[in-house]
Amino acid sequence: MLDLANMMPQEVRALIGKNDINQPTSGMCKGHIQANVVIVPKSLAYDFLLFAQRNPKSCPILDVTDVGSSEPRLMAKGADLTVDVPMYRIYRFGKLVDEVPDLRDYWRDDLVCFLLGCSFSFESALANAAIPIRHIEDNHNVPMYITNIETEPAGQFHGKMVVSMRPIPYQLVTRAVQATSRFPQVHGAPIHIGDPSLIGIKDIHSPDFGDPSIIKEGEVSVFWACGVTPQSIAMTSKPELMITHAPGHMFICDPKDEDLAVL
Repeated sequence: MLDLANMMPQEVRALIGKNDINQPTSGMCKGHIQANVVIVPKSLAYDFLLFAQRNPKSCPILDVTDVGSSEPRLMAKGADLTVDVPMYRIYRFGKLVDEVPDLRDYWRDDLVCFLLGCSFSFESALANAAIPIRHIEDNHNVPMYITNIETEPAGQFHGKMVVSMRPIPYQLVTRAVQATSRFPQVHGAPIHIGDPSLIGIKDIHSPDFGDPSIIKEGEVSVFWACGVTPQSIAMTSKPELMITHAPGHMFICDPKDEDLAVL
């Protein structure tokens, strides 16, 4: 069995590019940045750039490609964003129309790719602080929920924030806040702790994306802003085309998580 946790990003991306890996990437390439992917036509790129700038908690920008280029400029020179993500989603006019392992049938010369910070990137800090990470322990995708929190609109883009949830033992919540606050470019500190109904989540056991996590006695639900927010935005804003990663299936970058630490 491959030791994906301790492989280098270039090695794992090569396997993904050959469709040998199509699973969620949490825990892979331990210590390396992972990124959400958003791809839009040039005609929408400024609006999305402005949307991300106005919503840095959920959409922190790590990299932007040139028009028509699928190669990241900063996060992974030589990589190819048309094949180096395990699974992509295709949204047209607000509808999810396809989920594919590569973008060979969808790439256009007018597309612009954005890489956004992902909470998978601070999970090494949680692990180093001896904080359990349930979805890694139980080998499933992290649970994600559409909230009642409005994003700041920009141009065509508007809608609700998405959050990811990790059950944290109540005595470790302060440590989890401290550990993740060091990484504002990958969502930083939680946006909510405790009662999910206060942010519009009706059933914590039925996530909108990903898989449910078991919440054990003595644990508290802790919620971080999530880079799946653009998929919620796609459904409400209905752009002509938005291509994203499938939730949990991230782009693995060359730099280390600690390269983004600020404290």
